[in-house]
Amino acid sequence: MDTLALTLVIVGAINWGLIGLFQFDLVAAVFGSSSSVLSRIIYGLVGLAGIYSFKFYTDREKTS
Repeated sequence: MDTLALTLVIVGAINWGLIGLFQFDLVAAVFGSSSSVLSRIIYGLVGLAGIYSFKFYTDREKTS
């Protein structure tokens, strides 16, 4: 689960970087417009992965 979440967070970061630098939405380009069902699912999964990734902060504190 951690690997999947990390992969989705990286996809989201790359997508936001492309939007910020070049005004190019990679997810919308690959999966249809930003309002398509598949694009919205990807955006939702990236958001959930970001929320899930907060657990890495608590994991880091336990191992330190």
